[in-house]
Amino acid sequence: MNINSLTTAEEKLMTVLWKLDSFYMKNVMEDHPEPKPHQNTVSTYLKILVEKGFLSTTREGRIFKYTVVIPYEDYRRFLLRNFLSQFCNNSPEELLNLLQEEKILQPQPVKPIEKADVKPKKEKKKQRFKIAEEILKTGKKKKRKRNNL
Repeated sequence: MNINSLTTAEEKLMTVLWKLDSFYMKNVMEDHPEPKPHQNTVSTYLKILVEKGFLSTTREGRIFKYTVVIPYEDYRRFLLRNFLSQFCNNSPEELLNLLQEEKILQPQPVKPIEKADVKPKKEKKKQRFKIAEEILKTGKKKKRKRNNL
């Protein structure tokens, strides 16, 4: 799927549209936060978003029903890949360094492991063996009964 970039205004409108998923013009006007744009402005943006492949339309009488074609998650991945490509030389390490430099991401100190946090592996093995023994015991009992018949 080929995704095009959106302008800031188109992205703001798409945040409303992604929540609606399938809608009519009146739904957009009702759900748009204040200050609400004029209906003609929204109509123009909807046409542009259809042309860019973000929306599809279905004619229902005299009105159009719009449906989101490109999910939010897909657009978010597209933006991240573009950002990595344009500003981080396709390096996730550079992105992490940038996030740390901007104090957006703080390195987490490693928490020392306490004995209470660590479960001994022997208990798990014992539990597995108990289950296996129970299965084997029930299997053996069934075999003995069959032999007695």
